[in-house]
Amino acid sequence: MQFPKIVILIFFTILLINFGGCRSTQEILQIGEAADANPGPCPRAFALYDASRIVEFSGDAETFSNVSFTGEFQKIRSLCRYYGDKPIEGDLEMDISFGRGPASNTQTTIEYEYFVAVTRKNIGVINKKTFPIQVKFPSGKNRVTITERINKITIPRANAGTSGENFEIIVGFILTPEQREFNIQGKRFRVSAGQS
Repeated sequence: MQFPKIVILIFFTILLINFGGCRSTQEILQIGEAADANPGPCPRAFALYDASRIVEFSGDAETFSNVSFTGEFQKIRSLCRYYGDKPIEGDLEMDISFGRGPASNTQTTIEYEYFVAVTRKNIGVINKKTFPIQVKFPSGKNRVTITERINKITIPRANAGTSGENFEIIVGFILTPEQREFNIQGKRFRVSAGQS
């Protein structure tokens, strides 16, 4: 069986393109200066202790039987990139777990708000935004974990020598003064409240 010359020519052209010009992954991914490693670490990302969880009660007593819903930030992951004197571009991913307690009755949907703040470490807030989050509990489930993603957080830098270590990304729930005080005192009902 003979192959037409054009088929053979195409075959060898494909081989040359794929194998003849072998390059390292670094070379393939390199796009100018942006491919260089960050000159310093990324900003630390974490949940503020006072606002890292929320507990809702249906009555005045802070008892398990009065817990309607709970929420708690679990894992927080961030990636960033910066080079030269360009701003830091960051992405944030957060796992937030919610629980449905004995006092939730038949309610299966709740809505909260959380904030994402960029701060100059130990100095002050540069930027802060609030985001809504709606939680729906599937039938028969008293616990659900949601992954929230915030893309393209931009953090300005004074110059090329300013490291991401000088900044922090802080997250937390928007709370009432009573809810914040509950957290400050170290009280908690885990997100698994209501599970059998």
